[in-house]
Amino acid sequence: MNTTLENPTATTSAQEPAWLAARRAEGQTQFNTLPAPTVKDERWRFARVNTLSTDGHAPAATPSAEKLAELIERSNLVSQRAGSLVFADDAQARFDPISAELAAQGVIYLPVLEAIAKHPELMEQYFLKESTELGSEKFFGLHASLVKAGSILYIPKGVEIEQPFVNYYWTSGAHSAVFPHTLVIAEDHAKAAVVDIFFSDTETNQALSIAVSNIHAATGANVFRKVVQDWNEKTTSFQLDTTVGGRDADVKNLAVNIGAERARFENQVRIEGAGAHVKMYSLTVAEESQEFDQRTFQTHNAPNAVSDLLYKNALLDKSRTIFSGLIKVAEGAQQTDAYQTNRNLLLNPTAEANALPGLEILANDVKCSHGATTGNVDEDELFYMMQRGIAKRDAMKLMVFGFFEEVIGKVDSDELADNLRTLIRNKFESKIH
Repeated sequence: MNTTLENPTATTSAQEPAWLAARRAEGQTQFNTLPAPTVKDERWRFARVNTLSTDGHAPAATPSAEKLAELIERSNLVSQRAGSLVFADDAQARFDPISAELAAQGVIYLPVLEAIAKHPELMEQYFLKESTELGSEKFFGLHASLVKAGSILYIPKGVEIEQPFVNYYWTSGAHSAVFPHTLVIAEDHAKAAVVDIFFSDTETNQALSIAVSNIHAATGANVFRKVVQDWNEKTTSFQLDTTVGGRDADVKNLAVNIGAERARFENQVRIEGAGAHVKMYSLTVAEESQEFDQRTFQTHNAPNAVSDLLYKNALLDKSRTIFSGLIKVAEGAQQTDAYQTNRNLLLNPTAEANALPGLEILANDVKCSHGATTGNVDEDELFYMMQRGIAKRDAMKLMVFGFFEEVIGKVDSDELADNLRTLIRNKFESKIH
């Protein structure tokens, strides 16, 4: 194991508060002592754990001023925003702060390290307090010990913000290890949107990313987080997300996963307030030998709440996906509506999709369903379009992009939706024959 990852003291500040130092130490112990995943670990079922390693990766040096300027210029997926941060190899490249008007209303949007210095009580209450329970605890520990890049967004009671907060995370150096962190705290009846975007500088720079996101939505809060993951195919990626929803909260998580050699995506939702609505959407486009490993956990601890999950995967070549999801309804969570759907479209016979949906229901007055489907392009539909003069390749594209639209259509920004379509089209359009 790389010695920098074993002993991170050189990459964190000696001026950090005691509570953070304690959490970093706990995380490092967690990383060093927990065993690596094995093929016998049910939470890693079907995953290629024998190729999973952090060896050889370390926090990278800050890129040159010229490189930072270039990456800032390329951070253009969303033009209208309430605030923005750009990081390159975990170094802050640019910070566009919030307006004076939002600041006067009590909104906080800051880089993580600055937030720790300026708002220690808030950060102590929320930062690194929500870990994963889905198998990557070891890697969360490494994140906790080394995280220095990321954003905190705090929206006070009753404040509504229409424009999104946009965070870009780039890798540039050779064998760089990055640890992006997003923390969203929305008080009662607050409203905000966040977009997290993950890019590689080139197609060849190898990297390790262990990203964490925590959303806390209080009574009646409305939060929409979108993730765009387009690492290069030399990157190993972890995305460890948690959402806590209070009474009547409305939270949406939407992820588009395109890149990485292998990507592990863990998404935990915990509904703690009656009447909450949490929606989880994901679109994954896999090619070559990519592996996308998706694990979800929807926990209902309060009655009259809704959780709805839709994960769609399109697979080319010898790529593979894994979906493992569990809905758990506590004894007192009556009149729960919980749904879980995984749909896989195989575009090559060598592609592989694995699905493990599950239910654990302790209440007797609920509506819960789960299901997974895997299929090829519908030959009858293809024939129908070809009979009407549409070339086979064009017909294939129409069907495939129609499959994507169910998720992309839920993006509330025409600009971002169009840019997502372009990213997907650039990835594999040429492979549709």
